[in-house]
Amino acid sequence: MLTLTKKEPSFDSYSRKPLANEVRKAMKRYYRQLESNAPIDVYDLVLSEIEPPLLIQTMKYAKNNQSKAAKILGINRTTLRTKLKKYNIGK
Repeated sequence: MLTLTKKEPSFDSYSRKPLANEVRKAMKRYYRQLESNAPIDVYDLVLSEIEPPLLIQTMKYAKNNQSKAAKILGINRTTLRTKLKKYNIGK
């Protein structure tokens, strides 16, 4: 007899929603504060605000092991090194 068990949600499924909610709230605030000014380059603005702390905290978590940090982030090590250099992180 086949019994189905309910799969427990992973940590990632819990952690994604609060992050999405925080980004949603921050973007609502940002657009509200613009008033009549037209936003430009919002994608680059958001990335430049989010990437550095993401990289810094991931490097700390990985104890500055770039291979481990790249794996955690789901990017290759060369991409990680390029991003670290772009934001002058780790030097």
